[in-house]
Amino acid sequence: MFSLRYATRSEWVDTVLADFNAFLVDHAAAEKKASGMAVSMLSHYPDRPALVTAMADLAIEELVHFREVIKIMTARGVQLGADNKDVYVNQLRKLTRKGSQAYMLDRLILGGVIEARGCERFGLVAQALAEGDLKHFYQRIADSEAKHGSLFIDLAKLYFSDSEVENRLDEILDREAAIVEALPLVAALH
Repeated sequence: MFSLRYATRSEWVDTVLADFNAFLVDHAAAEKKASGMAVSMLSHYPDRPALVTAMADLAIEELVHFREVIKIMTARGVQLGADNKDVYVNQLRKLTRKGSQAYMLDRLILGGVIEARGCERFGLVAQALAEGDLKHFYQRIADSEAKHGSLFIDLAKLYFSDSEVENRLDEILDREAAIVEALPLVAALH
């Protein structure tokens, strides 16, 4: 897997741990949105069988994660909230180029980068939590996000040349680092 170019600050983890219930609400929303994004991708590219199969599997897996987070929330007496706009994802989406091929490549790469950031942050949460079920859950989620990040880049390389993917990934990673560095510290995934 590729490396992100900005490491999340430890203050972000402190912010999450200080309001973990808010983090859970945001995490649930992120899983639900990720499932919806996978369905959108397979609907947008029905002529790409490998992509359709991968996105169908991903949509189900993300929805299972959503259900698991809901169970944790219910056990803690936390209710699902309204979806908030994700500044990070919206800023990344502004990087998508026009033109069907460029747009497809950018969507795949952005999917990979978003999943890689989720892997990093869920991993940080797992490290910070006390030993127990919640810690193990977040480690499993981090591992899953790592696989998803690689999946998107592998799909990009299936439909585009390695050099085209690597060059665009390089550009997007630089932009993503600047976006993350500027994000406010909130008890949310992004």
